[in-house]
Amino acid sequence: MTSPDQTLRRARVAVAVLFLTNGAIFANVLPRYPGVKDDLDLTNASYGFAIAALPVGSLVAGLAAGVLIRRFRSSRVAVVGTILTGVGAFAIGLAPTLASFAAALFLLGAMDAITDVAQNAHGLRVQRRYGRSILNSFHAVWSAGAVLGGLMGAGAVALGLSRAVHLGLSSALFALVAVAAFPFLLRGPEADPLEPTEAGAGSAVRRLSRGGGPTPRTLLVLGALVLLGIAGALVEDAGSTWAAVYLSDSLGAAGSIAAFGYVALVGAQFVGRVLGDRLVDRFGQRAVVRVGGLITAVGMGAALALPTVPGTIAGFAAAGFGVATVIPAAMHGADELPGFKPGTGLTLLTWLMRIGFLVSPPIVGLVADATSLRVGLLVVPLAGITMLAFAGVLEGRRRPQSGS
Repeated sequence: MTSPDQTLRRARVAVAVLFLTNGAIFANVLPRYPGVKDDLDLTNASYGFAIAALPVGSLVAGLAAGVLIRRFRSSRVAVVGTILTGVGAFAIGLAPTLASFAAALFLLGAMDAITDVAQNAHGLRVQRRYGRSILNSFHAVWSAGAVLGGLMGAGAVALGLSRAVHLGLSSALFALVAVAAFPFLLRGPEADPLEPTEAGAGSAVRRLSRGGGPTPRTLLVLGALVLLGIAGALVEDAGSTWAAVYLSDSLGAAGSIAAFGYVALVGAQFVGRVLGDRLVDRFGQRAVVRVGGLITAVGMGAALALPTVPGTIAGFAAAGFGVATVIPAAMHGADELPGFKPGTGLTLLTWLMRIGFLVSPPIVGLVADATSLRVGLLVVPLAGITMLAFAGVLEGRRRPQSGS
């Protein structure tokens, strides 16, 4: 019979596999964006509004995630959501018009939102049983999957594969991998029995009780966590939506080189997340996110002030490294908020922070058409400043605990 320790380790690997497939499916789509923009003859503004269909789908479907998780369990929802996310990616490969492109993005966003909440909910279940921070490692694997997907997409473009063939094959591959991980995920109810624990000194969030409903102070903390999540979302969206377009259209980089703007962002994000759990355990979420905000603001600000292809790729890398821990930190904080049913705080956070994905593409597109895309990308250093301003709601350094 498998021991609990082995079961837990296998569950951790299985959750990591889900994060990898989610990042890879999504990132395979991104190198195709410049080609879709050219094929459909889109302006920056129309392209930005089309891309906004993805977060609209996320907002429409996102609130259903908590209900689905409580009814069917996070493990099942995450795996089925991965399969349907792949269907959305494949639909993008088939899209011949602006309307069908937007509809496919809507489907992709809806399914990705549900999958995102479910895999994070399951990852937080595993983290609670481990008794220490491991969530950043899951997000690191997501970043690794995104690097893999971005490289696959860049390779498909270089080889001249059609969108339909490329996205059909990649989506089917990663859906099968997710299905193979399912038997190793945790079983049983979502709400594991937990002893009340105190967070570190100075923490703005304490895990006390799920009952009684949220207090006004809890809602204010949730609002600040949402702003932090939106800041991270803005940076990720700038990389996924605009990096390749900016490098190719504004700086004249070849298509295969332009893909490396996003690859650099998620690659550096991966490094930051690999280091993130140890840094968070040592210095606390608050200090790590503040330093990350500074790196994001200065790194991307310098890249926009002195625009070159290598410098811009380095700027996106700095931004990716800077925001590496902010979304996991916000998710952890929301999941620990008292007064909510299991999964509700996390669902609300992920739903609200997708507003950043909704408003960013059209705003950046409109600014780009009115001025330049270089000006529109100032949203990235502004996100870094937001992280500096609101990191105070996150946990400080935890007191050492025996047995951790």
